[in-house]
Formats: sequence, structure tokens, C-alpha cells
Amino acid sequence: MSETKIITFEDLKQNNKKDSLYILIHQKVYNVSKFIDEHPGGDEVILAETGKDATEAFEDVGHSDEARAILKDLFIGEFEKDGALKVKPTYDSHSPSSQAVNTAVQQGSNMMYFVPLAMLGAYFAWRYYSSGSL
Repeated sequence: MSETKIITFEDLKQNNKKDSLYILIHQKVYNVSKFIDEHPGGDEVILAETGKDATEAFEDVGHSDEARAILKDLFIGEFEKDGALKVKPTYDSHSPSSQAVNTAVQQGSNMMYFVPLAMLGAYFAWRYYSSGSL
């Protein structure tokens, strides 16, 4: 069994190009260079988070379980404990309050599609019944 590689702050700062791009999330370092072109949010989003703790940005977006599974394949090592980068407290995505927030975000996203479609349907129904034809 191999020992976990320790990534220093300097390693994190130096690997900030598309061909070698390290991202820090939850004290773990990931090489996302192979995934950057496939990222649904575009490469600019990832490039903006290089050289710093991207945990908050990652969690604020509300990444799916699929996105978290992809991270496992990109893992390259743990961030050094005494690094120059001040890391914020870790985010517990399984706490009751964070699950409530994730549920609210998902419901809000669903409503974003349902409300305009319902309004469009209501408009056509009103137009049909008021004039007898579309």
C-alpha cells in the first residue's frame, strides 16, 4: 500500500496551468487537468480557484454525488498541515443543516423550470378559451 503524498503550498501554487492544475478541496489536493475541458461550468471557474482553498466555492455550487465521485479519481495527495495557506474549517456535507440547504437549492432549481412552463400553459389556455382558437 502506498503512502499518501503530501502536497505543499508551493506545489499547489506552481501547478496552476491547464496541463498541470492542482485544486485544494477539504484538505485534499486534486489534479484536475484531465477534467478541466469537461467541466460543465467551464475552465475559467476552476482556473479562478487555483492556489487557494477551493472548498467554499466547490460547496457553494452544490456539486452532485457524481461530481464528488469524479474527485476520487483525480486525488493526488493531502495538503500539508502547516502550509502557508490558511484553510477554513471543513464543510460537513452530511450535517442536517447542509442537507436542508441542498434540498432547498434543488427544489428552487426545479421551480425555475416549472413556473415559466405553467405560466405559458396558462396563457395558451386563456387565449384558447377567450377567443375560441389559438
